[in-house]
Amino acid sequence: MNARKVIIDCDPGIDDALALMLALSSPELDVLGITITSGNVSADKGAKNALKILKWMDRTDIPVYLGERLPLVRDYVNAEDTHGEDGLGESGYDVPAERSYREGAVRYLADSLHHAASASEPLSIIALGPMTNLARLIKDYPDSLAGLGELVSMGGNYKSHGNCSPVAEYNYWCDPHAANLVYEAFETHPLLSDKQIHMIGLDVTRKIVLTPNILEYICQIDPSIGEIITKITRFYFDFHWKQEQVIGCVINDPLAVAYFIDRSLCHGFSAYTAVETEGLCMGQTVVDAFDFWKKKKNSIVLTETDAFRFMCFFISRICHTDPAALLPVLQQIFVPPADQRPLTPHPCPAPHGVPAPSAFCQPAAKEGLQP
Repeated sequence: MNARKVIIDCDPGIDDALALMLALSSPELDVLGITITSGNVSADKGAKNALKILKWMDRTDIPVYLGERLPLVRDYVNAEDTHGEDGLGESGYDVPAERSYREGAVRYLADSLHHAASASEPLSIIALGPMTNLARLIKDYPDSLAGLGELVSMGGNYKSHGNCSPVAEYNYWCDPHAANLVYEAFETHPLLSDKQIHMIGLDVTRKIVLTPNILEYICQIDPSIGEIITKITRFYFDFHWKQEQVIGCVINDPLAVAYFIDRSLCHGFSAYTAVETEGLCMGQTVVDAFDFWKKKKNSIVLTETDAFRFMCFFISRICHTDPAALLPVLQQIFVPPADQRPLTPHPCPAPHGVPAPSAFCQPAAKEGLQP
């Protein structure tokens, strides 16, 4: 198998950790390096977390480069309320003493892309955090973009509501000026004229929920991996319950890695997208779905995903298990996203002698049909 060369730009982060575990367990990817930007936690904390993850996965050969510590313009706001002060759910894992990270993520990205261009072997980037490093790359080393294969970005939202404001997803909200600069480059830069950003936004990632029963199944299949995931997600579980009354946690970033490997996991459409940089709607992705502005379609906006197929893919990779062997149990315990359930939820049984509300007993209405 000819593995695709990638650099993963991230801000680890609980779901970043899961995404890195997936990438490092997938033979389709040749992960050349990991670059870090401030986001979920500061860049310094994120770099230390990347070293921890590489240690878990026995891949300490992969270099980690520290990148931008602050957004381009706005003040930095971390997401430690979501990921814990250490970024990995207050899990208490030590930083490996035998390895350290390096400075200079942006220069590393530029050098790697220049080498890819000269070797005619395109290098792709999977961006799981704010786009600060990528914006600096475009500003300071624009010629390096000749070596870029694809850019897959976990960020943004089209019809879904935001997760840090009513309209914005965190990665783009954290550094909206960087995100907008990158999207503008995919509209106007000559070296990117034939490329689009693959936007893995909240419309699809909200459907990827790691529930307690799925986590327990992982623990039964691979106790060592299960122990790590249990430790780092407990904080995440608690946050999701308090914030959204979700039992489990939404794991956004692994879907971006899975989609990069298997494009059939998500579907969407091409459109021009811009990112709002100021005011009430800061960080919002404005998707011109109806080609109102007649601008170059700089993005592929993903709107649909197969959550069951993803979960089977994810578990089989991180647990090194045949996907077919997972199906009997996973089909029992998997809870489909709400928009994929055939019936509306039933309420708890009514008291004796009191009829249940009939609305809860009807099939869900389908578009164009009367219930």
